[in-house]
Amino acid sequence: MKAMIFAAGLGTRLRPLTDHTPKALVPVAGQPMLQRVMLRLKEAGFDDITINIHHFGQQIIDFLQANQNFGLTVHVSDERDQLLDTGGGIWKARPFLDGDEPFLVHNADILTDLDLAAFYRHHRESGADASLLVSQRKTSRYLLFDAEYRLHGWTNRATGEVLPEGLDYATGGYRELAFGGVHVMSPSLFAAMESGGWGGKFSIIPFYLKACRQLRIQGYPLQEVKWFDVGKPETLRQAEDELTSSNP
Repeated sequence: MKAMIFAAGLGTRLRPLTDHTPKALVPVAGQPMLQRVMLRLKEAGFDDITINIHHFGQQIIDFLQANQNFGLTVHVSDERDQLLDTGGGIWKARPFLDGDEPFLVHNADILTDLDLAAFYRHHRESGADASLLVSQRKTSRYLLFDAEYRLHGWTNRATGEVLPEGLDYATGGYRELAFGGVHVMSPSLFAAMESGGWGGKFSIIPFYLKACRQLRIQGYPLQEVKWFDVGKPETLRQAEDELTSSNP
């Protein structure tokens, strides 16, 4: 099974830890976050992993080589010339990800004990084009889903902005859920990117919002599992406390 890990980010929220180290190699309770994600993917049965790099990218290459890729088949999608954001990163990595089966995408700074194999299996059985991990955590920006968890739009509660344009959010009765940084994509989305003129640097969420009118983009609610965005100092500390207490 294939997966992609986003490891190219600048890690600005974690400075000064990322002044001389890529965010993906910042340790969490003594183990780099990239290593934690790779081992979780391996445990779930993913054996073909694509990792994009940009900020101090050579350090990530050296780290992977020093650890023999943790026994996985690893492809490096090199963005050191230009950071392409989430959508552009997936598009550039298409030669490693395209094929006849879905692939999972996982941010390096997301740590969760979610059953990744069950998530992947649910996506395959649903027939959706993409499945997004979502939760009810408090934020200012929400994805909007109907009662069957099909994506219809997005809103920024702080500014009142709603996408896509023309969505009747006020009377729609949509579920407001926050994206959890893990999703499963079917290769059918590459054709949608190509036909829609997507390329270069772009975020995956605007693409999903554009595609959800023609394709099935669904939510996968996070329930009774731990989830941390360790790209922020306060949540990095929380994750370290949790991991230390559960694995003394």
